[in-house]
Amino acid sequence: MSDNPLLDSHTLPPFQAIRPEHIEPAIDQLIDDNKAEIERLVAQNTYSWDALAKPLETLNDRLSQAWSPVSHLNATMNTPELREAYQACLAKLSAYGTWLGQHEGLFKAYQALKDGSDFDTLTTAQQTSIEHTLRDFRLAGVALPDEQKTRFGEIKARLSELSNTFSNHVLDATQAWSLELEDDTRLAGIPQSGLDTLKANAEAKGKDGYRITLDFPSFYPVITYADDRALRETVYTAFTTRASDQGPNAGEFDNSHIMSEIVTLRQELAGMLGFETYADYSLYTKMADSPQQVLDFLIDLADRALPQAQEDMATLRQFALDELDIEHLNAWDIGYVSEKLRQQRYAISQEELRPYFPAPKAVDGLFKVTERLYGLTFEERTDVPKWHDDVRYFDILDQGDIIAGFYLDLYAREGKRGGAWMDECRVRRTRSDGSLQLPVAYLTCNFTRPVGDKPALLTHDEVLTLFHEFGHGLHHMLTKQDVADVSGINGVAWDAVELPSQFMENFCWEREGLDMIASHVDTGEPLPDDLFEKLKAARNFQSAMQMMRQIEFSLFDLRLHHEQSAPSADAIQALLNQVRDQVSVTPRADKNRFQHGFSHIFAGGYAAGYYSYKWAEVLSADAFSAFEEAGTFDRETGQSFRENVLEMGGARDAATLFEAFRGRAPSIDPLLRHSGIVTDDVA
Repeated sequence: MSDNPLLDSHTLPPFQAIRPEHIEPAIDQLIDDNKAEIERLVAQNTYSWDALAKPLETLNDRLSQAWSPVSHLNATMNTPELREAYQACLAKLSAYGTWLGQHEGLFKAYQALKDGSDFDTLTTAQQTSIEHTLRDFRLAGVALPDEQKTRFGEIKARLSELSNTFSNHVLDATQAWSLELEDDTRLAGIPQSGLDTLKANAEAKGKDGYRITLDFPSFYPVITYADDRALRETVYTAFTTRASDQGPNAGEFDNSHIMSEIVTLRQELAGMLGFETYADYSLYTKMADSPQQVLDFLIDLADRALPQAQEDMATLRQFALDELDIEHLNAWDIGYVSEKLRQQRYAISQEELRPYFPAPKAVDGLFKVTERLYGLTFEERTDVPKWHDDVRYFDILDQGDIIAGFYLDLYAREGKRGGAWMDECRVRRTRSDGSLQLPVAYLTCNFTRPVGDKPALLTHDEVLTLFHEFGHGLHHMLTKQDVADVSGINGVAWDAVELPSQFMENFCWEREGLDMIASHVDTGEPLPDDLFEKLKAARNFQSAMQMMRQIEFSLFDLRLHHEQSAPSADAIQALLNQVRDQVSVTPRADKNRFQHGFSHIFAGGYAAGYYSYKWAEVLSADAFSAFEEAGTFDRETGQSFRENVLEMGGARDAATLFEAFRGRAPSIDPLLRHSGIVTDDVA
């Protein structure tokens, strides 16, 4: 054992032993070791899978096993010391990645593997891995002249730094604002669960009264239920101006110039590689063929949904006027008025459903649904290192054998990045000694915390989020691929990666599924038939408006990376306004700076790819329609989905895998039907 836990071999990361001072020395040493070993591998005269690709995979995995827990801690247990150590390594890792991707000797060695007589004897996964690696060499600038290689590396390093800064600004801006109230006078309308959260926020700071923050479990009940319109405006403004030049913290964590520089550098990088725009570069590895195809897809969806969205909005305005005496509907009124209309129309609210979704029952139901679909079982373990007391760990078993594991971190807390996500802890692969490394996932959410000795009560929307992220987890954990490059979600086209996650959400709307997920926190009774019917009836409430909102984000992202070469912050705002004029039906606030917190495209992997959510939703809705035809929990259909989609990882083309499961190309009709959007055919 070394003095540095990040340099030791572990089955699972030793979270409690990792200190900020361990991080930079470990990454330095691993990068140096890797470079020396790669030079040795390349110096061989002959190349084979076992003598080149396999050892390189081992090197990549060792570095990943050190960096994965560091990156995860930075997102879930952020401290100034950890952030500094994390940030110090970003440029080094970026430079190493560029060095690796531009290594001409390694590129030629892989080309020799591809051209060699043994290539045809390799497995499909091995062949795909080699082909992807050669493609990635070209995308990393291996063919560029030396001076351009240097510039390429500088751009990659700067983009890594900028994305991290963008993310930090959003987190800091979120945590910088709060509103303390001595009593609940201004909190009329907010349900007890929301009040409990706001009270717990204050108690956590050693104060009486109530504390509103911009964390979602705090923001949501205010914007959705607070009768005080001025309070809603205050909280809405603080939330939608985070990390911008507007709002209560204007300029303090401003992402304006960060966005501009990110887009400018992305376009320069794409141009160096011969792509017309960054969107062309981004789509090179995706299912979609071109930016124009994506634009056509989004506009077609918009044309189908827009009339119904406009009707929904007109209904909302009339309801606001007639029932709530709100003459001019503002952006901070939409959630509040929508919830009032939902309750009047369907006599149901998210709050009314909460008692039926205690978090432990929802998790147990998630496991039961998965067991019914794929024959898996789950066992909790308490003997593994964790980063917080909230965290739980589970093994997944198939016919009694452990095949994977995952961490579950459900609740919001200070120092934890907002949102929900799945990430890799360990990837399934065959090690050099022939043993199998099992896949392990991080599953992270930001649900409302338990208060006192009661379990956390989830909304139905939060249950959908839980199932969504677990779908990603199953894609990672049920893989049968033994080559890391195509194992789990690796090597999967980005616009297909949301298929398994969105697919899982469907079981939260079916009676059979809900009977496993839902039971009253006090009585244990299942969801009553009348509530179930109301839930189903309300499923597509404002679904066309929601679709238009997703299309708005997708169009903005794609056009930003396809039409803008070096945009100023004002130009980015102008583009977003233009897109909103085209497809948005809801009122907007002049101060709204949504783009300044759009982490998916500025700090995540969705640049020129946010459309993937709608693209994959076509696939997921069509995939679930096979279960509608055969039976919700038909095991034969479940096994087919597992074998053709979940187990295959990135070993084969995503379109090929979908057609193998469905027996045909995907159809848009199930998505429109599931969304309750009825249209005449739009050419």
